[in-house]
Amino acid sequence: MRGQEHGGHNELSGTVHGPVVQAGAVHGDIHIRATAVERQAPWQLPPSARITDRTAELGALESHRARAGRDGHPTLAAVSGLGGVGKTAVALAWLHALRPDFPGGQLYADLGAQSPGGPADPGEVVGRFLRALGIPTRRLPTALAERVALYRSLTMGRRIVVLLDDAASAAQVRPLLPGGQNVTAVTSRWRIPGLTVDGCYAVYLEPLAPAAAVELLAATLADGRVAAQPQEALELVELCAGLPLAVRVAGARLAARPRRRITTMVRALTEEHDRLEALAIEGDHSVMAALDLSYQSLSPRAARLYRLLGLHPGPEFAAAAATAALGEDAEEPLDALHDANLLVDTGDERYRFHDLVRLHAAAKSEQDEPARERAAALRRIADHYLVTATHAERIVDPQHRTMDRDYGEGPVHAADFGDDPGSALDWLEHELPNLMAVLRRARPAGFPTVGWQLADALWPLFLRRKYYQEWRAAHEEGLAAATELGDAAAECRMLTSGGIGELGMGCPGRALEMFERAARTFLATADTLGHARTLNYRGLAHQQLGDLDRAARLFTRAADELPRVGDPRAGGLAGLNLADVALTRGHAEASGDAARAAYTALREAGDSYNAARAEILLGRVCLARNLLAEADAHLSGALVVLRGMGADFETARALESLAGLCDRRGQPESARSRYREALDLYVAAGSPDSAEAERVRSHLESPGGQNASQV
Repeated sequence: MRGQEHGGHNELSGTVHGPVVQAGAVHGDIHIRATAVERQAPWQLPPSARITDRTAELGALESHRARAGRDGHPTLAAVSGLGGVGKTAVALAWLHALRPDFPGGQLYADLGAQSPGGPADPGEVVGRFLRALGIPTRRLPTALAERVALYRSLTMGRRIVVLLDDAASAAQVRPLLPGGQNVTAVTSRWRIPGLTVDGCYAVYLEPLAPAAAVELLAATLADGRVAAQPQEALELVELCAGLPLAVRVAGARLAARPRRRITTMVRALTEEHDRLEALAIEGDHSVMAALDLSYQSLSPRAARLYRLLGLHPGPEFAAAAATAALGEDAEEPLDALHDANLLVDTGDERYRFHDLVRLHAAAKSEQDEPARERAAALRRIADHYLVTATHAERIVDPQHRTMDRDYGEGPVHAADFGDDPGSALDWLEHELPNLMAVLRRARPAGFPTVGWQLADALWPLFLRRKYYQEWRAAHEEGLAAATELGDAAAECRMLTSGGIGELGMGCPGRALEMFERAARTFLATADTLGHARTLNYRGLAHQQLGDLDRAARLFTRAADELPRVGDPRAGGLAGLNLADVALTRGHAEASGDAARAAYTALREAGDSYNAARAEILLGRVCLARNLLAEADAHLSGALVVLRGMGADFETARALESLAGLCDRRGQPESARSRYREALDLYVAAGSPDSAEAERVRSHLESPGGQNASQV
């Protein structure tokens, strides 16, 4: 709601207004004749440009106007967004459509927020408005308050629309708001929350969706190339990040060369370093110039954060990552970048760049930030992800043998997700794209230790959520980094952890090669414990290859040797694997003995995750022996533990066995419910086409679900 317009101080806006002057009254020595003024009908709006895919925004603006009119209020709306996103075009399309309902005229002012000479003075702008409304220059009041009062008096009884383009602030806008129930649209690269107290309705413009951007490209070219090359056109607008200015510039450059294929422009834009330069028309529109204007208006601290965030390797980042980049609290400059529409707030204190803005930030970083500062900031970003991932690793899987971590100089900024294993696992999963981007960037950037250590810290996520492609990629890069460093212990960690992932992907031959290479390295470095652990890993590979005899021998050796060389927990895991082989062979009683011993060893070692896996096996043994009550107790207990850990794959295995138990008990509906949930979890864990998922589907598709042979 706008502040009360009377003499004295406006408490909401901080603006001093003079007395309200009615049209036809005497203002000083100026006598204003209402009839003469009303004959003046300015039509100052620039022509409308073609817009696409803005139906929702235009509808929202018109709905706001209708509400304000019903309530007897003026209409004030602000359209903000990134430079080149089409703010002015949307505002013009809306206001031009209102002309039949607002015959009193159209006022327009470029408020010059990005002008080299600084923003326009409101007093000068309102003076231009008064002249457009029929007031001679010689009769204009000199004081701003008197000009504003006269302007609002003249517009009180008229039906006009006003466009205030490229506004810098609410303080600049307020003196230019007309009187009466008129319509004012404000455009700005900045969000202007200060106008909220004036009843402003805010519209934020996102870049165009791909289909709309292709439509705009076709309209710009006005020939048949888009229809003839639809896939190339789609690639082109995606490289333009859906920014209307970029699409129009690319289209204009193509239109000037009617024989050139769209593919040529696609190739020109594919190189990231040259993309902004290619999106320019000499002497005219330029995406780089549009973004430069927003950048130049930033405070020094916000501009530095903008440059440093241009180094961030991933597509999206949290506020904590921004703090790491800056090396200090980043809340204030983050807000400034968001208000400038250079960052998109994606919720939960997370942000992202539009693609072209990211390229601009990176270019500014290279141009304006010293090389040493860029390197230090990138290392702070990498350390942020490494220290937080390591903290998550310790919370989710405290038994994982965390190797030493190496951080750069200076403070390390970690994200805060508490001490809950589920929250820690969720953080790893949410940040996986960033973690992988940092991991890939680390070795070329000169800190290979981050590469393998980050891959190592991701172990709990890979083990529980089964991101197999990332698992493989992370350990391949980690192995390359460890090899480059000549760190044998790190090499072996990457080989064994990576080999477990290969087993999960159904590649036991590749896994076996990795395990055997690690075994040779352990022998060469006289690491008896490391070598004993590879016995278990090699047994898993042979088990998956179908050589159960060899697998059993290796598991037996591992279960015997590992406790003697200092790792009873790993010995328990070997015993668990031996129990699994025994059950596969139909030796239920021997399997139960081995599984109980493994469960005890794992519980004593504090490994609740693998102890729950042992309980699942005990439940399956009881099912095989038709001990249904005992099976229920084991499987239900395991399910509670695994659900609490967010271990989707193993939770699905427990549910699958419980479904088989329900089948045995003649409870088909309960069985189907558990099978369905198990299938959902297998799919969620990245195993939609696995043997486990296919087995569950066969249960669901069989009549009555009576197929409990697999336990």
